Amino acid sequence: MRFLVAVVTVAVVSTASVAAYAVLDTVRSIKPGIHLVTAKGKSLTAQNIASVGAESGAVNILLAGTDTRTGQGGQFATKDELAGSSGAGSNDVTMVLHVSGDHQHATVISIPRDLMVPIPECPGPNGGTVPATDDAMFNTTLSRGGLSCIVLTAEKLTGLTISDAALISFDGVIAMSNAVGGVTVCLATPLTDPYVGLDLPAGTQTLVGAQALAFVRSRHGIGDGSDLGRISNQQLFLSALLRKMTSAGVLSNPITLYQLAHAAVTNMELSDTLTQPTTLVSIALTLKTVSLSNIVFLQYPAGADPADPNRVVPATYAASILKTALQNDTPVTLTGTLGSGTVAATGTPTPSAGAPAAPATPATPAAPAAPAPTPSAGATAPTPVPTPTSVALPSSVTGQTAAQQTCTKGN
Repeated sequence: MRFLVAVVTVAVVSTASVAAYAVLDTVRSIKPGIHLVTAKGKSLTAQNIASVGAESGAVNILLAGTDTRTGQGGQFATKDELAGSSGAGSNDVTMVLHVSGDHQHATVISIPRDLMVPIPECPGPNGGTVPATDDAMFNTTLSRGGLSCIVLTAEKLTGLTISDAALISFDGVIAMSNAVGGVTVCLATPLTDPYVGLDLPAGTQTLVGAQALAFVRSRHGIGDGSDLGRISNQQLFLSALLRKMTSAGVLSNPITLYQLAHAAVTNMELSDTLTQPTTLVSIALTLKTVSLSNIVFLQYPAGADPADPNRVVPATYAASILKTALQNDTPVTLTGTLGSGTVAATGTPTPSAGAPAAPATPATPAAPAAPAPTPSAGATAPTPVPTPTSVALPSSVTGQTAAQQTCTKGN
């Protein structure tokens, strides 16, 4: 009995020591924060939180993905490989997360990189300010004025005040997928994109590391080949990632949770409002109460630019409805279709060991895909019944919930 007590005591002490080291190591890995400026011109300052609990009220966070090749490892080491993008890069992926004040609903808005919008005056990367412009691509905001410029422009589009933001690079996507042991996605058709080195058969695929990065970067191999098709594919990936992260296998595994937290803080540049560990924990607790079916991924309403077929412009009517709902903290309901890069999953294809994956049976599209970059009609998504306290978005707004099972449609 004494021997057993001694063994248990050693195990408890060892476990506590490992946990303490993991927390300390993660905290030490947090980089200095990026200072943001709100649309009202007031600098935001991180607040000390006496006791860790869920955030109070609504939460708005912006996540931007840079396409820079600088410092991204061996596959982007040569002059030719760096030619695609270097330095700050472009914010080719921008998402705004709005969690409702009651912490029961969340909306994730993907802003197209090719969206032509007015960009307000922004803080200059080397001091001073960068003048406003009436019409420019949204993905130029990062190189114009850093993370603050993305936030300021996104605030104009959504009507939200965004107090927290983060910037993730290629390495960050790789690290996050590695931390959860890979993300399982469904492919309705084979996916081939030589631009990112992707060649996947149809069926279910577990993506990890560089392959996960290639999947979310792929544009030429998805749907209509436009950035809009890529957005729907990214929504599929993030929905699958959320389902994996909220599964019992991840939430009950302290090692996986540590790897996930460590991957995030070491591979993201955070606003200084997010650099306190207690703040990160508070946001995590806020999201914990939101069910997957109440997390809505949608593409910012946009249509073809009459001046340039390779650009898009805001769809004024639908955008105004979305903006009003966000400002009023009202949940939104999708009534339209999935994006052009995905179809509804009608089965659960499982590849057999050592054999190519069996193709999923894609749902019948509601209408033929429109030419890029105008959003095309993919498979008709299940239409939830709006509640009296939700806003039904126009059917032109595409997206899915985190609970929906969808499959990638190759180009």
